[in-house]
Amino acid sequence: MEHSPEKQIVCTKTLYGYADLGLLNIRNIDLPEKLHCLPKTARVRKNKRVLGRSIEERPASIENCTEFGHWEVDLVIGSKSGNDDALLTMSERKTREYRMIRIPGRDPNGVMEALREVRSQYEEHWDDVFKTITTDNGSEFSLLSGLEDLIRRFIPKGCRIESFTNEQICQIEVWCNSLPRKILGYSTPDELFEDEPDRIYTVVA
Repeated sequence: MEHSPEKQIVCTKTLYGYADLGLLNIRNIDLPEKLHCLPKTARVRKNKRVLGRSIEERPASIENCTEFGHWEVDLVIGSKSGNDDALLTMSERKTREYRMIRIPGRDPNGVMEALREVRSQYEEHWDDVFKTITTDNGSEFSLLSGLEDLIRRFIPKGCRIESFTNEQICQIEVWCNSLPRKILGYSTPDELFEDEPDRIYTVVA
């Protein structure tokens, strides 16, 4: 039996509502994209954001971007076909400092290994520099969405990330962090970020 578009939308909203309330043994992230449940296009997407807390759980105090140490994390995909690499992207909300780390073959274990590598750089100061790490599948990530637009100037959608060298990826990261931002009073992310670890290390010492 075929259902009208209106019934399909109601059905979808109800399904997501049940998932939100915990009445189903699934999460919203395990369901197809909202309001796109036509049989020919419906598919279950794997959760490719595998780290941190959901954005809905983020304290309101983080939203004003006045406290250092709160990061947003996402994956940037190049080619959707084949076993291409991905980029783990991390952005600190106050300074807009940006990190790009290659994940070979999009392996979830590679994501954890990348974070372990970042953690080793800060050692005992990890909890001060990375107070929270937030991930999400929704459009609420305006900060990362804007940064992905910058990345796409160099790595267009569909272009294989594995075709870029580590040096080229590093150069893109440097360019992003050296770009003066209006929201930062035309300072660069690097300029603001460099002051924060110095302050933390001084306080700890």
